[in-house]
Amino acid sequence: MVQDMIIKDRAEKAQDHADDCVIKVRGLHNQFGSLVVHHDLDLDVRRGEILGVVGGSGTGKSVLLQSIIGLHKPNAGKIEVAERDQALLSDEDKKAARREWGVLFQEGALFSSLTVAQNVQVPLREYFDLSPRLMNEIAAYKIAMVGLPAHAGPKYPSELSGGMKRRAGLARALALDPDLVFLDEPTAGLDPIGAAAFDQMILELRDTLGLTVFLITHDMDTLFTSCDRIAVLAERKVIITGTIEELLAFDHPWVREYFHGPRSRAAQKARHRAE
Repeated sequence: MVQDMIIKDRAEKAQDHADDCVIKVRGLHNQFGSLVVHHDLDLDVRRGEILGVVGGSGTGKSVLLQSIIGLHKPNAGKIEVAERDQALLSDEDKKAARREWGVLFQEGALFSSLTVAQNVQVPLREYFDLSPRLMNEIAAYKIAMVGLPAHAGPKYPSELSGGMKRRAGLARALALDPDLVFLDEPTAGLDPIGAAAFDQMILELRDTLGLTVFLITHDMDTLFTSCDRIAVLAERKVIITGTIEELLAFDHPWVREYFHGPRSRAAQKARHRAE
């Protein structure tokens, strides 16, 4: 079956990159008052893979992302991105490191008072002193790269559909040509056609640009279609990271319910029909 071949190919690619990690998290501890969100959490993200991150409500998926990109300071633990310990970097080095990654927050998180093109130019203005003409050319290129029409550039976020906002947010995340991209629930709230198109675009951009993608999602279709490996957050840590095949065989109550439940079976059947 084609699906079996895809799973085998992903497993082989994952093994090839097993020792080439872009992100290493060790012993992460996040606590808010008496609430412990993460304890002794370990995670590796391999170069060139799309890693899906799943977990129940309150398991700290977004907190994990924020810890990695420096928006939240963990209580304990070590986070390395591109072999650099984030806690040891100076402010200047942290700013330089952030040039190497892009972030798409939930629902795009665009600046409502700026046009799409101006939103895309925000990272460029932070790091470079470019002419208006060059800024406009780069913004137009990034907008086209994510599949938006040219006339989307002068529009404001309020004039865009949900799917267009996500693509505009992704264009901004790609503005500095990053090697690493963080996506937080990129298909949440989109219709099935729009979500499938976004999933396909992420695959194509990963392959074309050589990206490494850290992807938080609860979308079963995204997990089965896009992700090389999946990390499961439960019990305040990552309880397993593996391919779909490995997770389907993993004996844990939450994993079993999530990956063998009705939505998972529907996603698998839809994928088989599509092939």
